[in-house]
Amino acid sequence: MSAEAEGRAAAERFRREQHLGAQPLGDLVAIIEQATGVDVAVLDADQDQHGLTMRDPQRDAVFVGVARTRKPMRQRSTLAHELGHILFGDMTDSARIAWKDRSPAEIRADAFARHLLIPLEGLRGFLEERRSLTQSVLSEVVQRFLVSPMIAAIALHQAGCIDTSTKEEWKTLTTPQLATRFGWSDQYRALQDESNRRRAPQRLLARAIRGYVEGVLSAQAIATLRGITRQEAEAELREAGVVPAERPVAWADPAELPDVGVDLAALDEALDAPDHDDNPPGMTTRGSG
Repeated sequence: MSAEAEGRAAAERFRREQHLGAQPLGDLVAIIEQATGVDVAVLDADQDQHGLTMRDPQRDAVFVGVARTRKPMRQRSTLAHELGHILFGDMTDSARIAWKDRSPAEIRADAFARHLLIPLEGLRGFLEERRSLTQSVLSEVVQRFLVSPMIAAIALHQAGCIDTSTKEEWKTLTTPQLATRFGWSDQYRALQDESNRRRAPQRLLARAIRGYVEGVLSAQAIATLRGITRQEAEAELREAGVVPAERPVAWADPAELPDVGVDLAALDEALDAPDHDDNPPGMTTRGSG
């Protein structure tokens, strides 16, 4: 089976097992965390860093990190790509493979991401009553499935909706171009704001909030996890009714204290003993010079 076929089969299986149907997917971070139990974070990263899947062999824990970016469609495809690596058991090492030398595992993860984000069944259903396909339809596909024009063009070609030359032409378009041309630039800016925001793993943040409630973690720790100010974190927690539990100090009842016997005889003897001062009053001793 080719890498393309493996990726498509895995994407269809994942959608089926997670009861996702053939509809566009919403929050991919939440889908990955809920379906796999893997922690996902949106982090500050270098411009060329898109995403990475890491595994801690000692704890057998897997972590996905993706870069925050003003390119929301790319971030979604990166998340789907890394999910493919997780499902196939591909663990990324520190040496990234160059695009021109992409391994079968990378090609398979690309195919998985494409078929996960825009399943051919869902695409055909969406285009069922379209008689002619123009760039306005391409824009609708990009907007509905929240994928790049390149991924949309490849899917349209695989579905038999456009020819090869049209696919190659549409692959060169960008999402901002389509959004501006066809009137959904406001939605695109909202998507940009969302993808450019830091995001902590949900389970980690939930544990931190429990620690805050129990009084063992500060609001600043939660603010640092989320990439916001302490004042913002405190305001959100307060509005949600999340406050540290009050732990009153339990003072003992004096009547419940045990009796303690104190023997002051030795102190009395010391106080009654005569002084033995070898120096007459007014004189001090000095060391020899």
